[in-house]
Amino acid sequence: MKAKAIPPAVTVGFLAAEVVTYFAFLTLDLTGRGGDTIPIKYFGVLLCLGFDLLACVRWGGDWLVPPALALTAGADWFLLVRNDHYAVGIILFLCVQTVYFLRLRRAGAPAAYPLRAGLALAAGLGLYLLNMASPVNLLAGLYFSQLLSNTIPAWTRRGRQRRIFAAGLTLFAGCDLCVGLFNVLPPSAPLYPVSSVGMWFFYLPSQVLIALSALPEKEETP
Repeated sequence: MKAKAIPPAVTVGFLAAEVVTYFAFLTLDLTGRGGDTIPIKYFGVLLCLGFDLLACVRWGGDWLVPPALALTAGADWFLLVRNDHYAVGIILFLCVQTVYFLRLRRAGAPAAYPLRAGLALAAGLGLYLLNMASPVNLLAGLYFSQLLSNTIPAWTRRGRQRRIFAAGLTLFAGCDLCVGLFNVLPPSAPLYPVSSVGMWFFYLPSQVLIALSALPEKEETP
């Protein structure tokens, strides 16, 4: 079945806008003006959502991705823009990973239930041993375990779009590792500023790749 061709100018325009956004907030982050980057960063997230909605409506694509990106934007509204209601933001991110799990299953990826349960239990146990087992931290641990549980089987799928999706999930995990370091390290630690910049260094590219992975391939594979 032939997929509709997306005009290259549309994709190039999207990528150009994201590159400008990316280097704008990275420059501010690296020069100590991270507080000024919130609208720029959120614009980058909304741009991914808008691009995928346009692409799916006009040219077709994977309709599971726009709802996931909408949930992502909702999570970032609480965690980035408002900087409150952290549990709500994490729950929304957990819903994002549930949608991506459904996407992977539809693509033929294994459910990997033992991996999912094992990583969730390991995250909870690790937080308990570190004396960090607060409700919000346990929720974050559950979310991260499911992100990893999606990332690993994502690399077992063949096809250009599926590999782009796997790369996006991998960068997503890199972002969340930086988030974890940022929240546990003291400001005097050498890795603290690295983790601060690293969060969005990985995050926006991850969302761009995930958005691109929803585009229709020239030929859909069974």
